[in-house]
Amino acid sequence: MAEKFVPNFKTKYINEVVPALQKDFAFKTPMQIPKLEKITVSVGVGEATTNKKLLEAAVKELEAITGQHVVKTKARKSIANFKVREGQEIGAMVTLRGDNMWFFLERLICIALPRVKDFKGVNPNAFDGHGNYSLGITEQIIFPEIDFDKIERISGLNVAIVTTAANDEQGYALLKYLGMPFAK
Repeated sequence: MAEKFVPNFKTKYINEVVPALQKDFAFKTPMQIPKLEKITVSVGVGEATTNKKLLEAAVKELEAITGQHVVKTKARKSIANFKVREGQEIGAMVTLRGDNMWFFLERLICIALPRVKDFKGVNPNAFDGHGNYSLGITEQIIFPEIDFDKIERISGLNVAIVTTAANDEQGYALLKYLGMPFAK
C-alpha cells in the first residue's frame, strides 16, 4: 500500500511551529497550541447581474486556483441602486480544510505572493481580534494556474485564514512561523 503524501507546510507546522509556539507562549497542554482550522477563498462578481459569463469564468478560475469545487453565492437582499435582486448569483466561494488547505497556503506564501508587483509584505493589522487573518488579493493572475490569455477580466480574491488562536498575538505568531511575509 502506498504512503499518503503529507503537505510540506503541515510537516513544518508539526516539526517547527508547534515547538516554537509552545516555547513562546508556555502552553500547559498541546491542545492550547493554535492551529489552522480552515481557509476560505471568495470572489465577488458585481457585474454578474448583467453578464453571466463573468461569474462562470470566476468559478472556473477559483476552481483552478484551489483545486476544489466552488459554490456560487447569492445576494442576501435586494439593492435597487446596484440592480441586485435577492437570490441572484453574484459571487463564488470555497472553504479549504485538511490537506487542500495546507497545499493552498504553501502556494499562496511561496509562489503567489512573491509574484505581486512591488510586494512589500502583507498587512500585519488585518487580524479580527480572535486570531483570524483576512487578506485581499487584487489580481487573480498572480497564481500560476491562471492562464493570462484566457481570462475574461482581472478580479480580486478575498482569503480568510481561520485559526484556533485565542488572540491576535498568537495568530500572528502562528502565521509568522509558517512563513507569512508580514510588512515591517
